[in-house]
Amino acid sequence: MKYLLILINLVGLCAFGQQNAFDPATSSGRLYHYAELVNKSDQPYSIAQVVEQSNFFENSSPLLSENHSIGFTSDHFWIRFQLRNSEDHPTTYYLETARPVTDIAELYLMHNGHIENLKSGDQIPFTERQVEHRSTVFRLELPAKSTTPVYLHLKSDGETINVPLNLYTPSEFWMANYNQQLFLGLFYGLLLLAGIVYLFFFSSLKKKAFLYYGFYVFSIGLLQAALDGMLFQYVFPSGSYFNSRMVMITALLSNFFLLKYCEHFLEIGNVFVRWKKLYSSIYGILLILGVMIFINAKTLELTYPLANINGLFSLLMILTTTFAMRYKRISIDPYFSLGIFFLVIGLLGFVMNNLSLLPNNFYTLNSAKFGAGMEVIFLSLSMTNLIKKLRVEKERSQEDALARSEEISQLKSYFMSNMSHELRTPINAIMGIANQQLKKPMRNSDRKQFETIKNASFSLLSNVNDILDFEKIEKNQLQLNMEDFDPNKVVEQIYQNWKDQADKKGIILNYHITNTLPTNISSDPERLSQILNNVLSNAVKFTNEGQIDLLVTSTSKSKEECMLSIRVSDTGIGMGPDVKKMAFSSFNQMRLNHKREFGGIGLGLSIVKHLTTLFGGTISLTSEVGKGTEICIELPMQVNATDNTSPMASKELLMDNLSTILVVEDNRMNQMVIKKILSGLSGVTIDLAKNGQEGLEALQKQSYDMVLMDLQMPVMDGYEAIDHIRSGKLGVQLADTPIIVVTADATQETRKRVFDLGADDLITKPVKGELLLQKIFTSLERHLKKTA
Repeated sequence: MKYLLILINLVGLCAFGQQNAFDPATSSGRLYHYAELVNKSDQPYSIAQVVEQSNFFENSSPLLSENHSIGFTSDHFWIRFQLRNSEDHPTTYYLETARPVTDIAELYLMHNGHIENLKSGDQIPFTERQVEHRSTVFRLELPAKSTTPVYLHLKSDGETINVPLNLYTPSEFWMANYNQQLFLGLFYGLLLLAGIVYLFFFSSLKKKAFLYYGFYVFSIGLLQAALDGMLFQYVFPSGSYFNSRMVMITALLSNFFLLKYCEHFLEIGNVFVRWKKLYSSIYGILLILGVMIFINAKTLELTYPLANINGLFSLLMILTTTFAMRYKRISIDPYFSLGIFFLVIGLLGFVMNNLSLLPNNFYTLNSAKFGAGMEVIFLSLSMTNLIKKLRVEKERSQEDALARSEEISQLKSYFMSNMSHELRTPINAIMGIANQQLKKPMRNSDRKQFETIKNASFSLLSNVNDILDFEKIEKNQLQLNMEDFDPNKVVEQIYQNWKDQADKKGIILNYHITNTLPTNISSDPERLSQILNNVLSNAVKFTNEGQIDLLVTSTSKSKEECMLSIRVSDTGIGMGPDVKKMAFSSFNQMRLNHKREFGGIGLGLSIVKHLTTLFGGTISLTSEVGKGTEICIELPMQVNATDNTSPMASKELLMDNLSTILVVEDNRMNQMVIKKILSGLSGVTIDLAKNGQEGLEALQKQSYDMVLMDLQMPVMDGYEAIDHIRSGKLGVQLADTPIIVVTADATQETRKRVFDLGADDLITKPVKGELLLQKIFTSLERHLKKTA
């Protein structure tokens, strides 16, 4: 048998010897330039038959791009090329090819005297893959000073086959894999979070649009997971019957739930009665396609192009419905239109790429992800507008239903307040990782992906914070949390955030801060940030051209007090007298005739007004239609005599007394974010505990210089853990260990309770790295003075 293989190998080399070999170290161009492809229809061939037939590749064709598309097919395809290793030592490469959903992917290496067979594809158990990876990947071992013929066999059950030939060194492959996995994790995390949020909204508001949108987000996430090979790796690792059909099952479900969501959101049954029948006919087609998936292999093969064509038709029908409603002057939420537009563009690119109507490149292959990411942002905003619309409808209900409406409103407020606390924790993790990645050098395409995730998370967090603060204002529970800080840094940070948004709109954001502004004041930095953020948000939102001016000045009233003045003027649309009267009212935008052009939930200036009053300050507004708006805010501040920035020598002394930190946090993503922030403390060991009980056990094993404690955890929460430490149950020496609470619960009751228990400080999520480090140094310095 060995001699027969040698003979076959020699025959193959003779047949293939005319082609140039690709040497990764010296060859020009890409690997696909050196490869050729042949279609053998439904005829299965063994590798022995392939290499012994000198005319096997007689009708072959070259690969036309670095991600050559064959289209929908169930035929057998063979690709061949040669790899040369000119080095004096063996080399290892990773070859990534075919889509993760390709059924059969077999690679053969022709070494001297034998043929090495490497297997992949999602029709074999995952553990039988040569490289246990969700994508179609092979590890190639090339002997020194050798030329190795390579044969690749691909077959699918009717799905599109792509033939990328991406060759990586081991370090290049795992680095690319790490970046891709991180992006996918954040992408799927955002979809999961959005789906859960709107299912909760449905459970509270009983509006079917929320239900179908939540299911649509989940189904589109499952579809992408199937296409990315994640369902095969984690759910169907044995390559089962359902695994081969999950792409079509999830695609049909996504199509169905998207149509149902649009039908209910646009109220097709009330607006276009006849069109509802057209929607119903597509549901029937989807049902037929769903049955075809399970009949036999031939009907499954037909389902792939038919489902893509039906999906394309569904998207065009949604667009047609939107244009028809606008033609009849029927009000449509602008964010809904934008969300559907990006979704249609993304899925249209995806479907047309599957139908071989668009070339293969990075953007067409990932168009569905780009479209889904942008869609989640804009449809989330449109759903926020729907919530406000429902609120207005409830306010106009009859008097006999008023009592029940008020009860529902109270329940909704309670629900939204609790949901806000629960959502801040995962949003903190997503924003933390996205911010850390954006600090690294990366390709523009990767940066846009992380910016999309960051902006979506920021939009969701902004809505959560406004709702939470509105609940506190209504219950008169909002209080200032006094601490020492540098107002210059607060203003600079808010300015930088909104400068990016202003640049995107093509408007100028000017900024001037006088050098008389103190560097150390005692006040509430978070509420000051909130005032600046909301005022600049309105200025950018309502200004389409021209400029915005931010001026921050300080007037000394005494050695211990100053008046901080904030002046923001813009060249935006301005306000008339009637609009100015309700500028500081809650949900004021619902009463304006902007047709939702500018978005927002109408709480910004209302919250600014309440916060200014809480500071003991004043706010004034001047505006003229078509000329712009100017807002002036005066805030009294207590000035500290000493600079709040610790001298470098002092920080070095503190670092000498900081060698170990214990982080007690149950959320793994938040653990990663905090550990990343603390990584800047050189020489400091960071230990993790998943709950209060594990934290106490860790403290019993060794002493720590600092403890960062979450509150809401399983087994034992942070309150009980702090009480155990401060009560001396773990020992008198450990009772004085500095403890900083890191929590998503920003209520005044929580702050009072943790300080009553003996915590040294508190910081709320999302965690700001600089603020956390400052609190660590301050708490440590206070502890050293106390024990001196």
